[in-house]
Amino acid sequence: MPGYRITPALAGFVLAIAGLVAVIDKPAVAQQTTGVPGSPEATTTIDGRYLPPPAQPFRGQIGLNADQSKPAWPMRVVPPKGAPNILLIMTDDVGFGAPSTFGGVIPTPTLDRIANDGLRYTNFHSTALCSPTRAALITGRNHHSVGFGVVSEQSTGFPGYNSVIERDSATIGRILLENGYRTSWFGKEHNTPTYQASQAGPFDQWPIGMGFEYFYGFIGGDTSQWTPNLFRNTTAIYPYIGHPEWNLITAMADEAIHWMNQLNDIDPTMPFFLYYVPGGTHAPHHATPEWIKRISDMHLFDKGWNALRDEIFANQKRLGVIPADARLTPWPDALLKRWDTLNDDEKKLFIRQADVYGAYLAYTDHEIGRVVQAVQDLGKLDNTLIIYISGDNGASAEGTPNGTPSENLAFNGIDLPVAEQMKWYDAWGTNQTYNHFAVPWAWAFDTPYKWTKQIASFFGGTRQGMAISWPARITDKGGIRWQFHHVIDIVPTLLEVTGIPAPVMVDGIAQKPIEGVSLAYTFDKANADAATNHPTQYFEMLGVQGLYDDGWMLSAVPTRAPWELVGKAIENPASAFRFELYDVRHDWTQYTDVAAQNPARMRAMTDLMFAEFAKHQVLPLDASVATRLVAPRPRLAAGRDVFTYSGETVTGIPTGAAPSLLNTSYTITAEIDVPPGGAEGMIVTDGGRFGGYGLYLLKGKPVFLWNLLDLKRVRWEGPDALSPGKHMLEYDFKYDGLGFATLAFNDISGIGRGGTGVFRVDGKEVARQTLERTIPLLLPIDETFDVGADTGTPVDDGDYQVPFRFTGTIDKLTITLDPPRLTPEDRKKLMDAAASAQDAK
Repeated sequence: MPGYRITPALAGFVLAIAGLVAVIDKPAVAQQTTGVPGSPEATTTIDGRYLPPPAQPFRGQIGLNADQSKPAWPMRVVPPKGAPNILLIMTDDVGFGAPSTFGGVIPTPTLDRIANDGLRYTNFHSTALCSPTRAALITGRNHHSVGFGVVSEQSTGFPGYNSVIERDSATIGRILLENGYRTSWFGKEHNTPTYQASQAGPFDQWPIGMGFEYFYGFIGGDTSQWTPNLFRNTTAIYPYIGHPEWNLITAMADEAIHWMNQLNDIDPTMPFFLYYVPGGTHAPHHATPEWIKRISDMHLFDKGWNALRDEIFANQKRLGVIPADARLTPWPDALLKRWDTLNDDEKKLFIRQADVYGAYLAYTDHEIGRVVQAVQDLGKLDNTLIIYISGDNGASAEGTPNGTPSENLAFNGIDLPVAEQMKWYDAWGTNQTYNHFAVPWAWAFDTPYKWTKQIASFFGGTRQGMAISWPARITDKGGIRWQFHHVIDIVPTLLEVTGIPAPVMVDGIAQKPIEGVSLAYTFDKANADAATNHPTQYFEMLGVQGLYDDGWMLSAVPTRAPWELVGKAIENPASAFRFELYDVRHDWTQYTDVAAQNPARMRAMTDLMFAEFAKHQVLPLDASVATRLVAPRPRLAAGRDVFTYSGETVTGIPTGAAPSLLNTSYTITAEIDVPPGGAEGMIVTDGGRFGGYGLYLLKGKPVFLWNLLDLKRVRWEGPDALSPGKHMLEYDFKYDGLGFATLAFNDISGIGRGGTGVFRVDGKEVARQTLERTIPLLLPIDETFDVGADTGTPVDDGDYQVPFRFTGTIDKLTITLDPPRLTPEDRKKLMDAAASAQDAK
């Protein structure tokens, strides 16, 4: 107001009130400080229950002039004294019996090193599938509790299955970041909803939005290690272009080592949390030629999968990682062939598959070893807690009983015979394959347990070898721990060892309780044989249910094999399964079903299991697989039939933000300008070497090409190179089937049908072809939609190499979809067929 001025007396009163508020607003948890508060070097811990912490009170003095005042700086937040650095490692799709550390024949010296410097855990469990385990690992809550009842690519609109980690479930990255750690994430990132995985964001469900300051890795379930869908933070990068020897397994180790060294150079006292999750050994099994030769020369798999199981089982007994009285579960003769029934070509191919897989695991472990060695070279190994989890689920059986040169074939329901696969024999593991091994190898790598990845009721799907070292704290070097624990127990363990409380509120949002329990009590040798503090744990994946309770395991017997990805769904999973009961206190491998002798326990455990399901957002149960891949979900492309692009080069657009040309009629129209001298290059593409399409100019000639899963390529081509000037290219496809709509009736007859494509140049038809079949379900999940160039792999290696930038001008690109629409007659036929199928049951 006019005439108002601050007098010294008024200023003194204001400062006194501010000081009183500062005194009143003391934290409820005692804080530790170093240095003189207000000095530039002062540090402090925080309460930790409320994140971010409130602003620190100003500790200096303010007068009317600077020379009458005392400056002060906010104190730097640090973890509690003695809190370790943390290196959290998890590999992918590794069965319990694959690594040498847990009896396998594949050398894993880094995992051996961590186990020998610390502890082996023989009773540690995952959720049986990728995204769910990873969500549980970084939140400390059950996978359904944080929206990851299934992988993000199969998410549905129920709270337990929507693939959204809500803001009431802060990750360990966010917690440690706020408490003074520098945080990073390297490798696989499978916890971003597919519909938020584009460069348009939002990015709150990306690593940088979940508390990880630095991210270097790929988004999604898997990727080529030669040409990955790679990001640095939120920017797509392509370091492999022009470097055919480049491999992500090595590159991410280089990046992680650089991150640690840089941090150390800037401030050696800065604590770090490094979350290291390579794509190895998820398909594709991409090892370098040197590693493939090294493992092949060892002849580890020449005697076949049945002999391998016996060898692993004997090794496990010798190492003491299974009890002396454990029994090897029987071979599933009704499901899988025995080795001695195979012909010579089958044996030759299957040995090659296993050699390449073994090379991939050994290679991955070696590069992890470089990261561990870098910690030692920095002089920080003694106070670094290293947790190395071998796999996020059991070995994968998603490669079909014969294996596959391209995982995308299996995802589309195609099982190539061995004779066809032999065409890729020499290329197995190179960038020419997206390879996966035969199912029996997965069963062998899960020795001594039954079943594989996806099956949550048997330990072949959920039991993971784990090693933990922390030289400053764990002194029982080489010790073995038998207590039941689960992946949700890692976050509470990290909180206990760092002295950081679980937050009750983050960004003003009340937090769900942490559902895991700390396993830090097992670090002490005195507790080597202590009872577990995790007595009860439910399991559910793709409808298959289970419950561990106080040494007993209730297990649903699968009715669908994990390699049967396309087929009829189980309509009533709550009542469709037969259950078995195991006393795993005395039956380590779930060998003997004792359900008949324990009806009361069966009833009690079933009731408890469904109570846990209700508590943790597991309901409604859903046993569908392929249909969930194409279930409606939010996506930037949802509801759109017309897509228009300006012609500016745009690359790296994921499936959820791009038009899908599967099981529909469509038209692609490109208005282009060819400069003097002609043009070539990619106009628009989606997919690559293992399936997809491209519209491009090749030596001036217009070409439209469909790559049908690397099995067949169909071309529409103009006869002449385009002259300089404006041109219009149009590819029009009429689909013959009813499309995805039939899936609502549990009928797959509408997908993968054929159709007729017509290619026109400047309004004149230049080519017409009929496709007998089309791709039914998925394009390769690590490839993207690109305009004006091509990233990833080419749809035809013989025509061009990436990036194949268009050298003309794209004035406008339009893609129009015309999806099939069911008539009343169509609906009646489908309903009648579904009713007949139900009656036949």
